[in-house]
Amino acid sequence: MKKILFTSFIVSLLFVQCGKDADPFLITDGSIGNLKKDVRMKQIDSIFALDSIVKLNPIENALGTQGEVEIYDQEGKLLLLITPEDDIDPEARISNIKVFDERYRTDLGLNSKSTFKEIKDNYKIAAIDNAINLVVVYIKDSDIFITIDKKQLPENIRYNYTTKIEASQIPNEATFKYFMISWDHPDTKD
Repeated sequence: MKKILFTSFIVSLLFVQCGKDADPFLITDGSIGNLKKDVRMKQIDSIFALDSIVKLNPIENALGTQGEVEIYDQEGKLLLLITPEDDIDPEARISNIKVFDERYRTDLGLNSKSTFKEIKDNYKIAAIDNAINLVVVYIKDSDIFITIDKKQLPENIRYNYTTKIEASQIPNEATFKYFMISWDHPDTKD
């Protein structure tokens, strides 16, 4: 009888452990919390049912969530800005996510409040683009890219828009202007 009770206890403990939700703030390849790469815009309402969804360009008589939306938590803190592939299609998938809340982080702790040093220490940089007012840093084998305001760069490269910027020229303490996730969907007709 004791073996049956002990076995029942272990089995029930395993079910409880397996039933736990995933970390709602963990960023992985193809997901950010409960938001997955294959989600359609019309599903945003159910994924963020406990949060506030602000439609930035509301479409009259829309059948579901369409266009860009901001997600706010229950305390009114801005979490995410979600941009679809197609603003007028509720079946559209998500193309970009701007992450505002520092609770969203990778398994190595990278978040919107991190510094460039954390990227250099934990990731390989795929490319660095020199834009007019920003530097865009792409992380190798990742959906994540970040932007850094050029005001944080040394003055000798800050105003030259054609020079190739190397990681060594970006100060370790440089903070992110934007922490972004981009999801490509090569086949959008499924």
